Amino acid sequence: MTFSIVARSADGRALGVAVASKFLGVGAAVPAALADVGAVATQSYANLAYRPQALALLGTGVAATETVAALLAGDAGPVDHRQVGVVGPTGDGATFTGTACHDWAGGTAGDGYAIQGNMLAGPQVVEKMEAAWLAGTSIDRLAHRLLAALRAGDDAGGDRRGRQSAALLVVAKGMGYGGTSDVLVDLRVDDHAAPVTELGRLLEMHTLYFERPDPATLLELTGPLADEVRDRLSAAGHSGDLDEALASWAGIENLEERIVPAAIDPLVLAHLRAAQPESATVAAPGSPLPPGSVPADKPSAARAPRPPA
Repeated sequence: MTFSIVARSADGRALGVAVASKFLGVGAAVPAALADVGAVATQSYANLAYRPQALALLGTGVAATETVAALLAGDAGPVDHRQVGVVGPTGDGATFTGTACHDWAGGTAGDGYAIQGNMLAGPQVVEKMEAAWLAGTSIDRLAHRLLAALRAGDDAGGDRRGRQSAALLVVAKGMGYGGTSDVLVDLRVDDHAAPVTELGRLLEMHTLYFERPDPATLLELTGPLADEVRDRLSAAGHSGDLDEALASWAGIENLEERIVPAAIDPLVLAHLRAAQPESATVAAPGSPLPPGSVPADKPSAARAPRPPA
């Protein structure tokens, strides 16, 4: 009924689950994760108690393989219909598929990941997911790497009954909104004709609104660029101190996670230009020029990391 991947980032800081199914709101049932502890996917006549039980076991240092064994040993049944995948903060992931799971059903696991599915179009779904995961070492953000693996499974046929829902959950210590949460990504598509594609669209939006900027890409707010930003903010009703005006505007636009004092994220700049296309006449190099604008001298990149929120 479902195919999923539970995995750990290459640096070990993030843990997560990606899942899709011909099932309403799969994200409400299958995934669970806890920063610095592990991640679990329970599916096929899912025992939702596996989620807190697995995380409790992993939290005491029990390895993924032993965690799965303990879950099954404590389950009153029907264990032969269950399917579960677990990954911890270190070592191999673990997966289990009961003998009575609807065909095709199976899974695979390796260092830092476990992939499993049931009622699939065939074994190629799991095979393609694993191949995509292993080929994704250059994808540094776990959410995007998980989604690439899920897409590969979906493209290989996925759930043989069709498509309905998908979800993506990623945790990392202190990396959630405002630094006050460990939930880095929590996106769900509950009922959609193309849920994995829609999940990808939501992740793109999440990247814009919730990720912090790369310090290497920041542009210093000086000279003509500062004048342009000030003019555009003033046209939008935000004047006064430049940092304060930019932060005020960004908060309204839900871009507050990308604000850094004395600098501007190129994505924020593009958003501001799109919102106020006629209000300024100077553009920084390396970005599209508005009508009638002139290029400014390139500001040096600000390298300081974003201060705590």
